[in-house]
Amino acid sequence: MSQKSKVINLYKTLLFMGKDYPKGFEFFRSTLKKVFEKNKNETDPEKIEKMIAHGNYVIKELEALYMLKKYRTLKRRYYD
Repeated sequence: MSQKSKVINLYKTLLFMGKDYPKGFEFFRSTLKKVFEKNKNETDPEKIEKMIAHGNYVIKELEALYMLKKYRTLKRRYYD
């Protein structure tokens, strides 16, 4: 898969995951757009791969955040 398609896939995944962000979707979308536009002129393949890896790390952190939020909600419902 080419780097361009990896970046587009990463952007779409992050945008989809931002729908449940605690500060709101608009905040998440504007921040995400700023970050991607800041790095849009990067041409070094190694640096792009590092940024893609960091993006995948952010996806995993968002998943952990959402799971923790769900766990705390369930815990509050059933326990004092």
